[in-house]
Amino acid sequence: MKDEAITPISDALFGFQAALREGGESLQEYLEKYYYQKWMGDTLLAAISIRTSLVTAMHEFLTDQGFYNIERVQLSPVTDPLAHDVEHVPSISYKGLPYFLTHSMIYSKFLACHHPKIKGIFVDSPNIRLEVESPDRVQRGKYIIDFSQMDVEARRNRGIDLDTYLHKPDIVKEILREDMASAKDLFERILIYSMTKIVEKNKEELKQLGIAIEIPKQPFPTFAFDQSKKKFGPKNYEVEAGRETSAQFFWITGIARENYDLIYPYLKPDGKTALHEVTSDMVYNYDICAKSIIRDSGKQTDAKEILSGGIREWLYETIVERLLDNKVISVMPVLEGGNIENIEQLDGYGPFLFIVSMKDGRGKPTFPDTYGGGIGIERTLYAMCRGPKVEKIDDITFFGKNPDSHQVYLF
Repeated sequence: MKDEAITPISDALFGFQAALREGGESLQEYLEKYYYQKWMGDTLLAAISIRTSLVTAMHEFLTDQGFYNIERVQLSPVTDPLAHDVEHVPSISYKGLPYFLTHSMIYSKFLACHHPKIKGIFVDSPNIRLEVESPDRVQRGKYIIDFSQMDVEARRNRGIDLDTYLHKPDIVKEILREDMASAKDLFERILIYSMTKIVEKNKEELKQLGIAIEIPKQPFPTFAFDQSKKKFGPKNYEVEAGRETSAQFFWITGIARENYDLIYPYLKPDGKTALHEVTSDMVYNYDICAKSIIRDSGKQTDAKEILSGGIREWLYETIVERLLDNKVISVMPVLEGGNIENIEQLDGYGPFLFIVSMKDGRGKPTFPDTYGGGIGIERTLYAMCRGPKVEKIDDITFFGKNPDSHQVYLF
């Protein structure tokens, strides 16, 4: 976005206030309607009490599992390129250089798992995603451009090398099935623990919002993406899958999207799998979707995705090929004598890819093989709390910047 296209905030506020006056409304009336009354009301108070229990419970659970909490990464030369539409990747200049505001700290999570004594890491991380405004100006309810998620990454410690990857697919697939089950088990237990704490601590707040929580049981129902898309269509598969189960939380697995979510086999001894040949059983990733339960009637609302994650690509060769095929980088890195000969052609990915290529004294790669995911805090709270008092994500946030709610964000 060019600087000359940006309107100074003072001018924008002047025009905004003038438009309000033209429509017969004062700035005070607008502030009271959209902010002050919400901040002073019981609905937001109940929601943030539930949020506090949710976030605290996840921290407690992950700490008890032996995971380490790491720092937040908000500026980086690289960020999650994302498979879905956003307006653009926001960046700022510091010391004369551009740095991205992180869509998510996905690459930082991988790098932080290097030490073999690290079982896993977690961080309540900030995220900036400039979501495209609803084209038909429909209030979609669930989007905010400035949000937080509980990022979790766990080491798998399988040590599968490229030769095994290429020539022993049956062994690799069995290991990946086991690790997929371990990943799903971890996130199911996180949610079970968190929902238990909310039910214990927030009885009055749940009643205030007119909703109920059923503590989930393992295993959560699972729907494969290919079959769900074929049965329900490409746009409503989450909602329709949710209507097929009474469970409040359920999985959708095998969604081909981000460059770092594992597709196996991607590389083959004689080439690689074309993207149009990839099916859900070759994609080792997952979403969790959630519904709210209306307290008086027991009716469930439509499902919303609250978690995305997967087993990650871990071999240098596959990581590079996925980045190339997803058009995140345009050329193959040329590593020579401890340097990258074409580092200027890799945008900010050169240092990351060099780390991925590194090996120990025995010649074994040291880049960690992991699985993980991000649980959207506001998205989860919104998914659980929809009902008589909560209609859109603005209702459970103090400063939620919903692209479908305001043309100018005042706070």
